[in-house]
Amino acid sequence: MTHDAPPALLSPALPELLRTALTLAATGVPVLPLRRGKVPFGNCRTCAHNACGGRPNMKTPGPCRCLGVCHAWAAATTEAAVLTSPAWMAAWRRAVCVGYHPGGAGLTVVDLDDAAAVAWARAALPATRVVPTTRGEHWIYQGAMGSSNAVRPGADIKSAMSYARYLGPGSGTMTALPDAVRALAVKEPATARSTPQAVAVPAGVAGGECPHRTPVYLERGIAMAEQRITEARSAVHATVYRTFLAVLSTHGRCGCLTDTHITRLFTAARAKGESPRHCADAWTNARTKLGL
Repeated sequence: MTHDAPPALLSPALPELLRTALTLAATGVPVLPLRRGKVPFGNCRTCAHNACGGRPNMKTPGPCRCLGVCHAWAAATTEAAVLTSPAWMAAWRRAVCVGYHPGGAGLTVVDLDDAAAVAWARAALPATRVVPTTRGEHWIYQGAMGSSNAVRPGADIKSAMSYARYLGPGSGTMTALPDAVRALAVKEPATARSTPQAVAVPAGVAGGECPHRTPVYLERGIAMAEQRITEARSAVHATVYRTFLAVLSTHGRCGCLTDTHITRLFTAARAKGESPRHCADAWTNARTKLGL
């Protein structure tokens, strides 16, 4: 991330955070304001509860079709006209920091929360650009990948469909995203359970290996289900329910669904704006429909 922006955009009359955001945007880094708690602003009334269906595919940064700062990471933009629009100006005046979409800039951030995580990274990962945080460090690599939380104690990966807080340019030379970081997001297969702890919703499965489907078939099915939810352009609630129903109808009785599979489905739904309660209700309703 470099820091060259047209001087005309950096008027002293603009809020300081906005001037920082415009500088980043001019270098191709999609940015957005973050409010108290270092989180995105909530959706506007038109988009509340993702009623508008969200941005198409929710895969690329940029503004929602409404005038508000909506849809979290997907609101991030490099367009100065959007960043300085009336609705966004109101948000900047209330913002506490600048956020950015790493994946939209072709970057991956390894967010290290504490000294122990930093010590691990120094021993296990290739050196790259480092940005100090309040308690730890952000290690920034060139290249995008899927985001994943808690890849190990004190470490999250923020890239595609995620946002990170901008804390300055950092120091060191940014290096290419290494396989060691990509490997962190590859989870070990979980043991099937009757109650998935991660989402606290009964799975309704019997336990044991699937007697009629191969692991490859199951993985493909879960990936397709995630894609179906992610690409929903409208009727998100209905799409989530139908997708849960399809997965459960195929694998809900044979015991091959694990906590990891179910959490992946819930995470895809949450990324489209579904609340934890909506996810739980859709899962429960699908199980009830199938008599599980």
